[in-house]
Amino acid sequence: MNAKAKGNRTEYKSIALLESQGYKCTRAAASLGVFDIIAIGPGDVQLVQCKSNRWPGSEEMEAIRQFPAPSNCVKAVHRWKDRQPEPDIRIITQP
Repeated sequence: MNAKAKGNRTEYKSIALLESQGYKCTRAAASLGVFDIIAIGPGDVQLVQCKSNRWPGSEEMEAIRQFPAPSNCVKAVHRWKDRQPEPDIRIITQP
């Protein structure tokens, strides 16, 4: 299976989930940055890293924690396991 295509699918599933909760989303495609999705809602902003089947490693988690963000920003990881209808969500920081 093409890992890049699988990653794209998980990002679009997370975008659909966030948009159903009222967020407007943008995808940081091919940026190789810390976060895959920026979701803007009426009361907060979510920065989301998407993963398939595993959580980020310790270095990646530290990069997420250390990323400078405004006080109304939630940093989260969405882990999509194969054939799972909803992601496991780990909130790293929240307002």
